[in-house]
Amino acid sequence: MSVAMLATSVTAFQAPAMKAPVKAVSATMFSEGDIGVLPPLGVYDPLGLIGTKDMRRFEIMEIKHGRAAMLGFLHVILTHAGARFPGYISKNLGLKFEDVPEGCFASLEALPTPAWLQIMVVTCMMENGYFLFEAQGDQEPGDIGGESWARSPDPATKKFKLNVERQNGRAAMMGITGCLVHELLGVDALYPTGGMGGAAPPTIF
Repeated sequence: MSVAMLATSVTAFQAPAMKAPVKAVSATMFSEGDIGVLPPLGVYDPLGLIGTKDMRRFEIMEIKHGRAAMLGFLHVILTHAGARFPGYISKNLGLKFEDVPEGCFASLEALPTPAWLQIMVVTCMMENGYFLFEAQGDQEPGDIGGESWARSPDPATKKFKLNVERQNGRAAMMGITGCLVHELLGVDALYPTGGMGGAAPPTIF
């Protein structure tokens, strides 16, 4: 299964089945120092959504998509490095993991139809909370670890780690989008200017 496909397709499935209850929100819901409210932008709301939308739902979506994007970007790095799972994707077709090319789009095009269906079914199951639930009730956005998950006892350390995750997720969403745009332009996803070997950049058109 291509993790890049999971990262890019997860945004298309926002089922309302596990949607948290809509709470009354106000313009003071977010303030400087809150998780995810970081410099240089701080509280940045040019469309005025904070006072009119369920911002908890937006937070949950951002965290989820950031995590998926981090997996997707890591997938691009690993496949470019030559890492592959052992064995077959499809024994009937004689297709091994090592036979799948490294490109984001090329790897998707190489997958057989059953693999595509598997990706879509698993994504839908995750989005509907079948085996990965969303934070409910008073749980913090993104807290899907369950009761057995170890959480940091130090508030300052916990806040630092949550902000790091939020920033890394935002960077990864931009990163995986950049990889896809690079390939659409006909250049390498990670090295659009020719790579670290000093080769001349490929022709775009």
